[in-house]
Amino acid sequence: MPDIKRIRNFSIIAHIDHGKSTIADRIIHKCGGLTDREMKQQVLDSMDIERERGITIKAQTVKLNYKAKDGNQYLLNIIDTPGHVDFGYEVSRSLSACEGSLLIVDSTQGVEAQTLANVYQALDINHEVIPILNKIDLPASDINKTKKEIEDVVGIDTTNAIPCSGKTGEGIDNILEAIVNYLPAPKGAKDEKLKSLLVDSWYDSYLGVVILVRVIDGKIKKNMKIKLMSNSQEYIIEKVGVFTPKPTDIDELNSGEIGFIITGIKSLSETKVGDTICDASNPIFSPLPGYKPSKPVVFCGLFPVDSSEYQKLKDGLGKLKLNDASFSYEPESSSALGLGFRCGFLGLLHLEIITERLEREFDVNLITTTPGVIYKVHKVKGDVLDLQNPTNMPDPSLIEKIEEPWIKSTIITPDEYLGSIIKICQDKRGVQTNLSYSGKRAVLSYDLPLNEVVFDFNDRLKSVSSGYASFDYEISGYREGELVKLGILVNAEPVDALAMIIHKDFAQKTGRQVCEKLKDLIPRHNFMIPVQAAIGGKIVARESIKGFKKDVLTKIHGGGATDRKRKLLEKQKKGKARSKQFGKVEIPQEAFIGVLKINKETN
Repeated sequence: MPDIKRIRNFSIIAHIDHGKSTIADRIIHKCGGLTDREMKQQVLDSMDIERERGITIKAQTVKLNYKAKDGNQYLLNIIDTPGHVDFGYEVSRSLSACEGSLLIVDSTQGVEAQTLANVYQALDINHEVIPILNKIDLPASDINKTKKEIEDVVGIDTTNAIPCSGKTGEGIDNILEAIVNYLPAPKGAKDEKLKSLLVDSWYDSYLGVVILVRVIDGKIKKNMKIKLMSNSQEYIIEKVGVFTPKPTDIDELNSGEIGFIITGIKSLSETKVGDTICDASNPIFSPLPGYKPSKPVVFCGLFPVDSSEYQKLKDGLGKLKLNDASFSYEPESSSALGLGFRCGFLGLLHLEIITERLEREFDVNLITTTPGVIYKVHKVKGDVLDLQNPTNMPDPSLIEKIEEPWIKSTIITPDEYLGSIIKICQDKRGVQTNLSYSGKRAVLSYDLPLNEVVFDFNDRLKSVSSGYASFDYEISGYREGELVKLGILVNAEPVDALAMIIHKDFAQKTGRQVCEKLKDLIPRHNFMIPVQAAIGGKIVARESIKGFKKDVLTKIHGGGATDRKRKLLEKQKKGKARSKQFGKVEIPQEAFIGVLKINKETN
């Protein structure tokens, strides 16, 4: 068992694509965690989708042994964290289990938006932070400029900053020595009562629920009876182990160490992230502070293209939920799209990844409805309704006010793109709160409504800045907004799946666009079909789809023709009126998909 003074628990934090996973690979290889034959790129990214996109989705942990230059053997516990804003909760819980962080900054790019967000999270919980300047092997690398940027924008000292290259392995030895010399050892006592933090949990098809724990005080060993303090449930530990990065069984985990336990739990819902684990026979009375659970912020409907695939979709969502407790789903039915699910996600990337995994791993063809957020509807009688789905919106006469979620965003961009980015933020109803400069880069702070951001804000930001601007946000709270429900009527029948909640200023324009799109996509029938957009009882836009015409007069010749023509035309008119009354308008799938794309094309 290692001495607690020779344990170092640290996280690796950075913006997307600054080289977190590559440096983690180098450290693992250097410490002999894997042999040359077992090594591969992004060794900690286990999912195919992580490898393809080059991003980390799930935080991973590794235990390594390192012999330092002072001759002592140290135990290093790495937690590799995601860089993307949607997985910020993964970052927060990873940091809570550590005492220090490696801040990796790409020396060719400098400080980006998420560099700031993640490092501030680390500084808030009093982490010791070691700045690391990666990619020094590239010609565009500028170490002095990057150091100055870290000092100016982030505000931490870079005297001990370490230049390195994850690609060539240069500087990795210096990083390992810095971890040993500068990062603090964990506090805790082996002889105290067991106090442990539940860092993460996931489902393994062979073992059941695997729980990742950080032992604060005491020790965890096999056959021990433990208690989860959030629900007071007791379990017997069947297996204790660590990741090296391969899962390896051990006898016990002592204070300061990170490892996994298996207790025979079958349901993930029993293991809440941030929960405190204690000894059932000698319990503690006050739990650890834990941290905020993840809350879905973006909602949308998922429907199978073929209704026979509904069961396949349901099974797929159930299996993904086992390994990702951060999204939610509940059944939903739509007159237009049939049976499906209303799902909640942490952000658009999270939505994209879940839908891609459903299509790829479970072979389900999906229709995704327009992403939306949770609105707070204050009724006249005083009660408050959390609204996700526009179809459930009460009558306007019963509503006192509607509040929408707002975000605080940080955008870092080269100053030549500043004008275009400010224009986008203004179009999205943004309120500028700050603008500062670091060299030729502008740091822009904006308050924005979340429903304006969730659809295509990031795409537009990247396209106007040639990919150089970076964006990060956090939810700041709810504000009152002039929001209305835009309903779409086809042949005077409301279409649930196309209803949306939108700001009053954009409602008419969007309604007109939807009507024009549906006019092109709905096939003609024997009768004229009105397509309307309505706010409450008021029609704000209309298009008509002309009916097929049949010339009933072609065969009439000779005397008394006028009278016969009139009778035939009247008969046709009655037939059309009857078919309009009883005829059902079939809206094809392409029409829904076409309307869902409108926002992307026009915004």
